[in-house]
Amino acid sequence: MPDPVTAATAIGWGVKALGWVASPVISELYKKYSSLLSFDEAEKLRQLAPKILLLERVVEVVEESPHRSRLEPLFADPKSALYEAEDILDDVEYSRLKKQVQDFNKSEHLHKKLKSAMSSLVGKNKEVGMSKKELKTSLENIENITNEAHQILKSLNLSDVSKGNEKEPIATTSPTTATSLVKVIGRDEERKKIVAMLHEKAGHGQINTESGLCYSVVGIHGVSGSGKSTLAQFVYAQEEKEGHFDCLMWSHVSKKNSVGNIYRQMVLALAAQACDEKRKQLLNTASLYENHEGCFLGSLQDKLKRELSGRRFLLVLDDVWCSKDVVEQNQAQLLSVLEGGKRGSKILVTSRNEDAFSDLGPDVRYITVPIGQLDGSTFNQLFMYYALGEGGDGSTLRHIGESIAEKLKRSPLAARTVGEQLRKRQNVEYWRRTKDRDLLNETMGALSWSYQHLNEQLRRCFAYCSMFPKGHHFRRNELVKLWVAEGFIRSTNGGEEMEDVGQDYFDELVSISFMQLGKESWGEDCYVMHDLVHDLAERIAGSDCYRIENGSRVKVPPGVRHLYVDTFDAEEADVETVELENLRTLIIKNVCYTKNSMKILKTMFGRLRKLRVLNIRFINPYLAQDLVSIIGLLKHLRHLTVKIHSGPSTRVTLPASFKKLHQIQTIDFGSVGFFRLSEGEDKINLVSLRHVETDKFWNVVNIVSSTSAQQLGSLALSEEHGHNIEQLRDLNKLRGRLSISRLGIVKSKKEALQAMLADKQRLIGLALSWDTEDTHSRHRYDKNRCSPEVKLEVLEGLCPQKDLEELILIKYSGPRYPNWMVGRKNGGPNRLQVLDLRGCSLLGLAPVFEVFTELRVLSLRGCDWVTLPDTMVHLKSLKKLSICHFPNIEYLPVLPQSIEEFELKRCNEVFTRSCQTIENPNWEKIQHIHKRDINMKGVMFDDDGLIIGERGRNLTAERFTWRRQSDDF
Repeated sequence: MPDPVTAATAIGWGVKALGWVASPVISELYKKYSSLLSFDEAEKLRQLAPKILLLERVVEVVEESPHRSRLEPLFADPKSALYEAEDILDDVEYSRLKKQVQDFNKSEHLHKKLKSAMSSLVGKNKEVGMSKKELKTSLENIENITNEAHQILKSLNLSDVSKGNEKEPIATTSPTTATSLVKVIGRDEERKKIVAMLHEKAGHGQINTESGLCYSVVGIHGVSGSGKSTLAQFVYAQEEKEGHFDCLMWSHVSKKNSVGNIYRQMVLALAAQACDEKRKQLLNTASLYENHEGCFLGSLQDKLKRELSGRRFLLVLDDVWCSKDVVEQNQAQLLSVLEGGKRGSKILVTSRNEDAFSDLGPDVRYITVPIGQLDGSTFNQLFMYYALGEGGDGSTLRHIGESIAEKLKRSPLAARTVGEQLRKRQNVEYWRRTKDRDLLNETMGALSWSYQHLNEQLRRCFAYCSMFPKGHHFRRNELVKLWVAEGFIRSTNGGEEMEDVGQDYFDELVSISFMQLGKESWGEDCYVMHDLVHDLAERIAGSDCYRIENGSRVKVPPGVRHLYVDTFDAEEADVETVELENLRTLIIKNVCYTKNSMKILKTMFGRLRKLRVLNIRFINPYLAQDLVSIIGLLKHLRHLTVKIHSGPSTRVTLPASFKKLHQIQTIDFGSVGFFRLSEGEDKINLVSLRHVETDKFWNVVNIVSSTSAQQLGSLALSEEHGHNIEQLRDLNKLRGRLSISRLGIVKSKKEALQAMLADKQRLIGLALSWDTEDTHSRHRYDKNRCSPEVKLEVLEGLCPQKDLEELILIKYSGPRYPNWMVGRKNGGPNRLQVLDLRGCSLLGLAPVFEVFTELRVLSLRGCDWVTLPDTMVHLKSLKKLSICHFPNIEYLPVLPQSIEEFELKRCNEVFTRSCQTIENPNWEKIQHIHKRDINMKGVMFDDDGLIIGERGRNLTAERFTWRRQSDDF
C-alpha cells in the first residue's frame, strides 16, 4: 500500500487535473442511460457520482504537495476512466444529432437508404449508438477504476475531506474585464537610462558606434518574472509617442523561434504604422510567408531591407536566450536586413542571461541595464497597486498586505498575480488566511495559489494552453472556439452561448495575468503566456498535452490527448508506433509535402476516431482535396481548419461523407475561393455548425441547417445555385461581420426584409454589394442589374441592427439613401463608426452625416463627385479620411480638426497637386493633419472604382476582405 499522503496527493492531483469532468459526466451518464439499463446497472452508475466527487474534494487538501508530477502514474487509470465516460457521452450526442438529420430530410429516397442502413445495426441502441454489451463493459471499467481509487482513499485519515475546501466568493463588484492592469513602479531610473541610451545622450552610457553598423544594442537582463518585458513595453510605448524613431518593431523571440517568424513579426509591426496601400503590401508579404512557410523567407528579407533602408528604427527582441536559439545559427541572416538603416538605429534586447547580448555577433556594440530586485518599500507599493488599486483604502487590508508582500520575494510577476486575486476578494479574513499560506514563498508557488482559485472548467482551459509552444500568440476568439470544441465549457447561465462563457474565462485569465497582452501589432489583439505561467500549465496538464517542435523526430508517449506538431514530415513519422487512438486534438503547423504524404496521413487518420480538433496548415492543395475526402471518417470532429497553399481561384469539392460530421462546429479553409458539393448533393445538413471562418465560402448556405450559426463570412446570392436572401432569416445568432454580394437578384423591399438583418443583434459589420460579377465564372450578367429605384427599396429593407459599427456599400446607385441612413425614419444604426462607400454614384451624403455623427473612419472609393459635403466639418470624432479614384474631384470642404490621417490616391493630377502645394486652399484644409499619404500611384481600379490590383492582377476577392480600419476598433 502506498504511503497515505503520497497516495492521496497522487490521486487527488490527477483527478483535479481532470476533475472538471468528474461529477458532471457521471451525472449526465446516469440521466441518459439509466432508462436503458437494468435496475442493478443503473444503481451502480448512480453510486459512482459521490465517489468521484469525493476524489475531487480530496484534492483541496493535498493539492499543495510538491510530489505531484512524480506521482502522476498513480492517477493515470482514474483519468482514463473519466475520459472514457466522456467518450460515451460523445457517442450519445452523435447519435442524437444523426437522428435529427434523418428526421430533417423527408425525401423518400433518403428514407429508404436510412432504413436499409439501420437494419445492419442489430443489437445497437438507437439513442446510444453502441451495443448494450459495449456500454455495459465501458461502465464496468469506469466503476472498477473508481472503486479501486476509492479504496485507497478510505485508508487515509482525512476526516475533513467531505467538507471540501471552501473558496472565498468573488465580490460581484470586482473587476472582471480583460483590461488587466499593468504598472511600472520603481523603474523610473532604469527607464530614463534606457531612453537616454536609445537616444545616445551623453552621460548615460553612450554606446561606442565605431563599427560600420548603423545600429547598436541596449540590453535589459534579469531573472524570470523580474519585469524585463513590462519595462521594455513601457519604453516602446513612450517611443511611439515621442517619434524619435522613424519606425518601431517588436518581436517576441523566446527559446525556440525561426528567423522567418521574427521577420514576420517585424513586417506586421511595420504594417501597423503604414498607410493603406503600403499596409496591404506588407500584410500580403507576411501572409505569403505564413501560408507557404519556408518558401518566401527571401521575400520577407527583401521587403524588410527596402522598408528599413534609410530609416532610423527601433527593434525590440524580447526574451532572447542565446544566438543558436534565437536564430538557429543564423544571426548574420537576421541582422543583415538591418544594415541599410539610418545611423542611430537601436535594438532593445531583453534576456535572462547577460551573455546573450554578446552572442548577437562580434561587431555588435552593446551596453546592458541589469534589472535587480525592487527595494521593499517600492515592491510593497507595486503589490498594493494590484491588490487595492489606485488610492485603495482599508488600513487593515494594507497591514495584512504588507505581510503577504514579504512572502513574494519581490517578484513583480508574483505581485501581479497574487494582488489581482486579492483585489477581487476584499475580505479581511480571506487576506489573513492567505498571509499564512507557505505556498506563496516562491514565484511558482504564488502562481499555483492563483490557479487554485479558478473553477474546474477554467482550470481545464488553462492547462490546454500548455500544448502550444512558449511565446505562442493566443487570440481570444480562436482559443475560445477550441475550448468549446473540446467540450471544456459545459455550463451556461440563462441560455448564454458557450462562446460568451469562454470569452469570460479568457478575460479571467487576463485579469490574473495568466494571459498578457502581446505586442504583435496587427489584426485581433494577441496574448502571450509568461514562461513561468506556461511552466505551470505544463505541470498541471501532465501527459495530456504534448508538443513536437522544430521538426524533431520524437515518439509521442501514450496517454496524450492533445498534440501540437511544428512540422510534420510524413517520410520521417513513425505512425505505426504512435498511440493515436485516444487523441482528441491534432494541430500541425506545417506539412512537408512528399509523394507518400497522403498515404501516411490516411493511415494515421484511420486511427483518430476520437479526434475533436484538427488543424493542419499550409499543405499542398491537391493533398488538401484528398484529405477533405477522408474527413468524414472523423465523426466526432468539431473544429476543422485546413489552410491551403492556394488562391481565390482554388476550388474544393466537399465529399458526400462530409454530411456525417454532425458535431462539426467550426470550418476554416483559409483562402480557398469556392466550395462545391459532391455530385448528386444539393445540400449538406451540418446541424451543429456555428462558425465558417473564410470570406470566400460562397456555398455556405448549402451546408447550414442550424440556427446556432454565428459566423458566415461572405454570402454571394445566386439564382442558379439557389442562394437567396431568405436563407438568412432564422440565423439570428450571427455575430461579427457579414458580407452579402450580388444583391441585384433581390427584386423588392419585401424580399429584402426576409433577411431580417435588424434582428441580428450581434452583427458589428455589414458589407452590401450590387456587384454584377459572377464569382464562379468571372463574367458579368446584365440580368443581375436592377433599376436605381429597386436598389433603394432593397437597401431600405436591409436595414441593420441599431448597434452596427461598420458599413460598406458597394456600387449602390439608388436615387437617394434609405430613410434609416438619412434620419427620416431612423430605425437603423445610430453609432456607426466606419463608413466605406465604393463605386457609389450618389453624392447626397449631407443627411447621412447628420445621423452618423460618431464616424471615426470614412473611406470613399471610385466615385465621380466634384467635392464632398460641407457638413463633414461636423464629424467631430472623425480620425481618418480616405479618398481613392475620384477622377472629377476639384476641391475639399472644411474638414474636422479631429482628423489624424488623410489618404489620397488615384485622383486627378490637378487636384492631387493642389493638396501638395503650400497655401493652396486644398492644402490649407489638410495641413493640420499629422499623417498624410498623397500619391497618384498605388492600387488600380476598374471602371466602377473597384480594386483590380497591382500590375493588372485581379483581386476581386479582396472586395469583401474586412480589415481593421483603425487601432481604435
